[in-house]
Formats: sequence, C-alpha cells, structure tokens
Amino acid sequence: MSDSFHNSIIWRWFASSPPVTWGIRQLREIFIGALRQGPIPQHIAFVMDGNRRFARSHKIETVEGHNLGFEALARILEVCYKSGVKVVTVYAFSIENFKRSKYEVDALMEMAKTKLTQLAQHGALLDRYGAAIRVLGQRNLVRRDVLEAIDKAVTLTAGNKRAILNVCFPYTSRDEITTAVRNTVVTYSKPHPPPLKRPFSETHISRNIRARQLSTVPEDMAAPKSDSRSTSPSESSKDHDPSDIEQSSADSTLMNSDKIETSPPAVTYLDPETITAETLTMNMFTHDTPPLDLLIRTSGVERLSDFMLWQCHQNTSIVFLNCLWPEFDLWQFLPVLVEWQWQRKKLEERDRGRPRYKLD
Repeated sequence: MSDSFHNSIIWRWFASSPPVTWGIRQLREIFIGALRQGPIPQHIAFVMDGNRRFARSHKIETVEGHNLGFEALARILEVCYKSGVKVVTVYAFSIENFKRSKYEVDALMEMAKTKLTQLAQHGALLDRYGAAIRVLGQRNLVRRDVLEAIDKAVTLTAGNKRAILNVCFPYTSRDEITTAVRNTVVTYSKPHPPPLKRPFSETHISRNIRARQLSTVPEDMAAPKSDSRSTSPSESSKDHDPSDIEQSSADSTLMNSDKIETSPPAVTYLDPETITAETLTMNMFTHDTPPLDLLIRTSGVERLSDFMLWQCHQNTSIVFLNCLWPEFDLWQFLPVLVEWQWQRKKLEERDRGRPRYKLD
C-alpha cells in the first residue's frame, strides 16, 4: 500500500512537470486532430456516475467528489467541442436524487448554482467553442436562488450558436415523455383555427354585379313622379313600379348572401390519427438537437437510470465504462470514439452494399 502510494506521488509529480505537461498537451492535440479525420458523433450524452464512490475511496468529502466530477466534465467538454461534437447532454441531477439526505441535496444545489455561474461568467471554454447552456428538467422543483443562477447562465450564453451544452437538472426520462404526451394532448384538444376568408370571393362579386344590374332601371321605364297630392292606398298599389319589387328582392338576396358568407364555420379539431413518433419528438426537451449518437455511463453500472430513453434509437451506441467519473478523461474517451467511428463506417458500408429493389 505504501509503495503504491509512494509511486502515485512520484507519478503525479512527474506528470505535473512543465516538459511532461507540454508533451501531453501536444499529444492530445495530435489525437484529437486524428479523430477529426473520421466521422464525429454530433450528439453525445454522459451519465456522470461515480462521484460519491470516488470520494469514499479517496477518503474525501462527498461534495469534493462532486467538485472533481465537475472538473472532469470541463475536460471532456473541451475534447468534445474541439473534436466537432455539436451537442453534449449531461445527467447532472435526477428527480430521484431528492430522496437523498437533505445535506447532500442542498450541497448539490449550491454546487450547481456556483458551477453554472462560473461557466457563464468566466466560461472561456463555452465562449471559445460557441456553446450555449440549456437546462432541461422540472423547474418547479428547484429553489428560487438556483433558478436565478440557471436563468442567468442561459441568458449569458444565449448568443453562442455553434454548440450546445444540455444540463439535465432535475430530470428523468419518464417525466420528459409524460410532459411531451401532456403537451400533445393539449394541442390536439384545442379547436383548430378556421381557414382565413378569401379577400376576393368570385361568387360574392358576381352576386353583387347581378344585384346592381337588377336594381338599374332605364329612364323611359321609370315610374312618373307623383305630385304633391296624396294618393289612396289602392292607387299607390296600382301605380307601383315592378322594378321596385325586383330591386327589393335583389337587395334581400344580397343581404341573405352576406349573412351566409359571414356565418362562422364549424369548429374542427386536429385528427388524433396524425399523431406519430415525430409528433412526440417535437414536444421533447431535446426537440431541436441532432439524434443521439453515443451514450456513455461511467462507474461500471450497466443501466440507463431513466435517462434519454426516448432519444436512444436503433443506431445509438451505449457504452458502459468501469472508471469513475472524476477519473474520466481523454485516455478513457479516445478508445470509445475510435470504436464508434469504426462501427459507423461498418454501418455505412453495410447500407451501401444492401441491394435496393425497384417496383416495376
């Protein structure tokens, strides 16, 4: 035990020396440049698991383990964005984590507030690669002061358009799917807006022209003007011009036609048969991001823990690593990316070689 501890101290001293640090940095750049020569996943998700176990194994506070986990996240974000990844989604806090002790939950909330503020205000990393922060989850479960820090971080990075950092906090996939279904039901329960009335209706114009033609009477057929003497009702009915009857009939028809034109149409609703998987996808928190290409979970636990269940599709690669999250860096990440590139090339070759049948 003492020999391994002594060796670890020596190794850390050796690795932190300026020449070795410079050499490792140059080697990292070479490997990242080599990765960029092949296909790069556009959307990667991380389950950052193992912070508490790392803290217990190194005899440090649990909160310190989470802080080291944040440093590991910063390292991985730089590798991802420098390699060409457009979207990184991290599982920062599950809704189920509220079941932990109040001390740990409060500590995680304080750390989230501090780290988000640091990323936004002093986030040279996010600014350098043009990454915007988005926080996905149930805002109503978060304390007010943490919400203010979240909104501030989102606002300060909103101008970055080249990449995205999705922070799931607090989040579960089942809650996201439930929210998407609820929003879809609300949309399909609302009356569908009627079609806009055409500004020029040919039928309406033709009726107006016919009505005006009927109301126009030649001068030689016009009725003689009545003198100032009063006439009896019988005489008035005898001398009544038939054109007046036609005009009143035309006016009545025109009024009735106007009433028909302005009558409101029947209320309609969207057809539930048009609901598809794409409909629900458009109501997910990640609706405007590329499909999930790669999901990585550290700590050796082989389960998804209610994370990105909807986003995982037939071509998503899921990788479980034995290292704890604070230990995760380029040297554990590099083999995963190389394996993903090899699988993607193999998949593309299979698709190119697949025969395509044409219908006669």
